[in-house]
Amino acid sequence: MLILVLWMALGLVILTAGAESMVRGASSLAIAMKISPLVVGLTVVAYGTGAPELVVSLQALANGQGDITIGNVIGSNIFNILITLGFAAMITPLVVSQQLIRFDVPLLIILSVMFGVFSLDGRIEFGEAVVFASSLAVYTFWAIYKSRREQKKIEKQYEAEFGVAVKPSIGNIAFELFLVALGLGLLLYGAQMFLDNAVILARQFGMSELMIGLTLVAAGTSLPELATTVTAALRGDRDIAVGNAIGSSLFNIMGVLGISGMVAQNGLPVSSDALIFDIPVLIAVSVACLPVFFIGHKIERWEGAVFVGYYVAYTTYMVLEATDSTVTRTFSVIMLGFVIPLTVITCLIGLYRTIFLTPKVSVTVESQAAGDLPKGAAGSEE
Repeated sequence: MLILVLWMALGLVILTAGAESMVRGASSLAIAMKISPLVVGLTVVAYGTGAPELVVSLQALANGQGDITIGNVIGSNIFNILITLGFAAMITPLVVSQQLIRFDVPLLIILSVMFGVFSLDGRIEFGEAVVFASSLAVYTFWAIYKSRREQKKIEKQYEAEFGVAVKPSIGNIAFELFLVALGLGLLLYGAQMFLDNAVILARQFGMSELMIGLTLVAAGTSLPELATTVTAALRGDRDIAVGNAIGSSLFNIMGVLGISGMVAQNGLPVSSDALIFDIPVLIAVSVACLPVFFIGHKIERWEGAVFVGYYVAYTTYMVLEATDSTVTRTFSVIMLGFVIPLTVITCLIGLYRTIFLTPKVSVTVESQAAGDLPKGAAGSEE
């Protein structure tokens, strides 16, 4: 048992080292290539940390377990938003870019709803998968093109920050790409090492396969996102932190569902349980991002704690439901009748105060989040 714990600890060390390497390389790459750190977080970092979900889904298809792909996408997206963003925000409040509020989060909501609509017949068909995969290509091209078009504004921001214009060399760009690739490799290896040994240890403690699947496996493929987002938040690269979580969620729907659905011979089966409960939860979690991000243009520590609390509640409900527990109905009544309405009321109050009571602060933070001002030029609102 001690050996398993030591291997798990080593996996976490490798995971942390990989996250540090990826964030360092990605942030430097953004500067070198004059691309917004947010776009790097939404694309390069997000797609890299989303690789485990894609690998697991394709392996499941090869084993004839297409339903695992659906569960993996739903579980990973819920984990990304509630745990990854929530835990990072509990460590340090996360400033939210206006691009996320105006485009990326609404896109995530639309894709989540499309996921639900496509699943109504109990299957993600080939044509529907092509729509998702094509959307990923268009989104990636648009994000990079938009950032490059704003190159002059970004150059002025960097010049104001560093005092001189940054002129990257091919060697510098190659080195940063190496750091990103090295970090991704360490992330994947460390996450797999931690997950494999955690599963063995859980079995030794008598945990059922169901419990392991609902907890360790679901969270295991999302460990790279969690490690990268937390590391980026601690380093002050908050655009990369938030962009990674949202970008990975976008990649899961467009990339993982799209590619897996195109590979699957008869499409991806969607169970009735997922259609009735899990997909609506996914849509609700995606929608919940918008008011939380809009209030003050940041995710406060208490909001992060609410996100984490909801994930614990969601996992608890799944366990109780799967084990036919007699307290499931009571738990559902508490969540639907008290906790969720209280959270909605709190968000509405915060939204009202932000819009009507603090307009000047909102405008200032918006300007800085949008990249219109150099870092530190917004005054004391940070």
